[in-house]
Amino acid sequence: MTKSLKAALLCSAMLSLALLQGCATSIKASSTVNPAPSAAFKTFSRIEVKPAVFKEGYKGNASGLAKINDNIQKDLKTKLAEWNSRPSNGRTLVIEPVVEELSFKRGAKRVLLGPLAGSSGVLLRLNIRDQQGRVVAAPEFFQHADAMAAGFIFGVHDNLMLTRVASLASGYVIANYEHAQGGPTGATEQNVAL
Repeated sequence: MTKSLKAALLCSAMLSLALLQGCATSIKASSTVNPAPSAAFKTFSRIEVKPAVFKEGYKGNASGLAKINDNIQKDLKTKLAEWNSRPSNGRTLVIEPVVEELSFKRGAKRVLLGPLAGSSGVLLRLNIRDQQGRVVAAPEFFQHADAMAAGFIFGVHDNLMLTRVASLASGYVIANYEHAQGGPTGATEQNVAL
């Protein structure tokens, strides 16, 4: 075997190893299913959705957070207007979207490094409380973008991940309005922390 062939094989093996290591995200969900809230959301005559924030002390990608927030607000805008037009019963539900973890590969990093930039992932929690601050529900939502898929189409999957996690969160709010029933986290068994 020639020296250049050995070098090429070694380089190929190193690249393959790097691709495999960059593929998985360390972000995990705690379950595949969210439990039902303690009450259906229609028992509250006012529902307020706060802007999305990062978990206290967490520093993440601000543009990713903004996209999640914009999507949640857009998804719930019509329903909130409808729900909040009912007569007041003095009960208010406050929903605070909190991004607990976010690995968002975007822009030049994704374009230049492709799959080598690694997978993207997000874990979002909705802290849902009544006007006294009592917890009504605290569902979590998980999504990820595989390094290989996201890398070869220049980050489209990374951005869709943010849309999907917001859609799951909004869907939980809408689905639990009439009846308290819970809903999916968006994680599969392989995305759940052991």
